[in-house]
Amino acid sequence: MRRKITNPELIETIRFLRTKARENKSEIWDAAAEQLSSSRARRAELNLNHISRASAADSVVLVPGKVLGDGALRHPVIVGAFRFSETAKTKIEQAGGKCVTIKDLVSRYPKGSKVQVLR
Repeated sequence: MRRKITNPELIETIRFLRTKARENKSEIWDAAAEQLSSSRARRAELNLNHISRASAADSVVLVPGKVLGDGALRHPVIVGAFRFSETAKTKIEQAGGKCVTIKDLVSRYPKGSKVQVLR
């Protein structure tokens, strides 16, 4: 039996992503909405060392889940995620990067080009 999502912020973010995917004909936002719709155990939780290894300097990364603060970020990156731990926010900003919400990331990059999805 699958549990229903009860977090109103998460429900709103999923609806927003699906709407933007249709409006912009961009599959990346639909894939992100699908990943956020999955169960909490299957949702992405990435540490900074994973983001650091998988991205280049000044790249744009989308994490459809939570970013955790374990490890170090060695270059500036714009990271969009549903949630950030306080440690992760601090370390991303110290590396010269930015932490943004998924809605802000979609507003900046409506077509999804140059956005890398990490899971």
